[in-house]
Amino acid sequence: MKFSLSKLKTAFGNQNSKDKTHLDDYIETIIKTIEQKPFASSDQNVCYVATNELAGYYFLQTIIVGKFKIKTFNGAQLTIKGNDFNLNLESDMMELVSEHYAVPNSFITRIDFIMNKKDLSKIDRSRIHSLLLSAKKQNEEFSIIQTNDEEE
Repeated sequence: MKFSLSKLKTAFGNQNSKDKTHLDDYIETIIKTIEQKPFASSDQNVCYVATNELAGYYFLQTIIVGKFKIKTFNGAQLTIKGNDFNLNLESDMMELVSEHYAVPNSFITRIDFIMNKKDLSKIDRSRIHSLLLSAKKQNEEFSIIQTNDEEE
């Protein structure tokens, strides 16, 4: 008796489509548990972003919720790819630790990145294509979540 991989996939359902549905449900669950609007998402993570100023220093505050888990003493880098610019930011602290989150099998990681005042205006959904978070040999690329102007 000959077995065909495509016949098996048809009989049992394509695993990739099941995984995609599961990941979509996972991301949706995370988004529902947090009141703020998400800024970007990847396959297994949601990124929330805000800018802040403290004593003349400017920061991009990020919160990553999902499967991203890290413990490092070497900091992180964030590359923001925009319409006509690339920003390379360094984390303000070298020690980063993820904590367990309320959604099962997920973590929350807070990372603040140092910014220049002149770059603050670039942090806008309409001007950014993607975010690339790099830390401890991990790279996570986030796509910007576009929202209706009425919602914001």
